[in-house]
Amino acid sequence: MIKKVMACIDASPYAEAVCDYSVWAANRLSAPLSMLHILDRAQHTNTPDLSGTIGLGSQEILLEQLAELDEKHAKLALERGRLILDGAKARAEAAGIPEVDERLRHGQFVTSLLELEDEIRLLVLGKRGFSSADAHGQIGMHVEGLIRSIHKPVLLTQQQFIEPKSLLMAFDGSETAVKSLTMLAESPLCKGLPCHLVMAGADVEAARVQLEQAAAKLRSEGFEVTVAIVAGEPDVVLNQYQQDHNIGLMVMGAYGHSRIRQFFLGSTTTAMISKAKCSLLVLR
Repeated sequence: MIKKVMACIDASPYAEAVCDYSVWAANRLSAPLSMLHILDRAQHTNTPDLSGTIGLGSQEILLEQLAELDEKHAKLALERGRLILDGAKARAEAAGIPEVDERLRHGQFVTSLLELEDEIRLLVLGKRGFSSADAHGQIGMHVEGLIRSIHKPVLLTQQQFIEPKSLLMAFDGSETAVKSLTMLAESPLCKGLPCHLVMAGADVEAARVQLEQAAAKLRSEGFEVTVAIVAGEPDVVLNQYQQDHNIGLMVMGAYGHSRIRQFFLGSTTTAMISKAKCSLLVLR
């Protein structure tokens, strides 16, 4: 099976950027591009369930009217989905992608993507979706659950496409970070981009050794690497480093600790995503 760059397109302000980043990724990976729109009934219908509050005399006719209204909502959502996909396909083709696959699926967002997981090489979606587009400083309602569940790289976009000219790799020496670094080194997605390999924490000899070993791995694959250690909480200092150096793409491993530890200490991955001011490539 040929693996695809799959772009999740909805009616949010992120849609154009998702399309443009997916075109960028498909070109760099020399991979086919698929545009996906998922129809989640819970999101496209606002009809309340009144069956338990309708009087006996009018219950049957009102339930019929509610069913008709639900059917109209479903038809409108389907038509909107087709229009969204047609627009995304036209945008990608105008950017030079010769053939774009359109996918329209019914179902819950995370479940639908897990069903398609075997087809995905890279998943591209907005940091927030239609229902939470204005919730600045937060991540979309499905993003954390998706990243925890799917074992594919996920590119989370901001609302505006800015072609990455450099990248920041967040590195902490953990098993997750080492695995992510290997994935980055071996993939053509970021080849040729200057890399800042950055660790948050105390500037001690052990940290320097870990960074230099990691940098050597990247350099052996042709990367130009700058190493740095910055003191402070990762979600604060790494995002600040990105802004100070005008870096277009951040790369990190995801959820390297257990849920129990994250319950007590919080999740660095979720905090990083929430505070990121640029697009973020999350590796699993």
